[in-house]
Amino acid sequence: MSKPASPRRVADNEALATATNIRGSAQKLNLVAALIRNRKAGDALNILQFSPKAMATDVRKVLASAIANAENNHNLDVDALIVTEASVGKGLSMKRFATRARGRSSRIVKPFSKLRVVVREVQDQEA
Repeated sequence: MSKPASPRRVADNEALATATNIRGSAQKLNLVAALIRNRKAGDALNILQFSPKAMATDVRKVLASAIANAENNHNLDVDALIVTEASVGKGLSMKRFATRARGRSSRIVKPFSKLRVVVREVQDQEA
């Protein structure tokens, strides 16, 4: 007697990967995620590989995980994958203090972000 399996959160021709604690602001992460939305998975990996933004490495790892999930867990064709969703959300914010001049202190906020990448297998006429 075990729990019933939870239903899939995405469609049968989709695969999902998430990252919950990416160190950096959601605004900076969203700029990089916007580069790969609605692109082919291979093209998106190349864009992230050569992007000068530091967040591109974390986004590339999540996209590679979504592609691997599609291939290994859901038996989808890797060459027919497109990035249908790359959504970014706020995570926790660690608050720290730094000492300043004349006995004062200032707040330092260290934000974390969440990333959700969904890839979908499309047919040739849709692409």
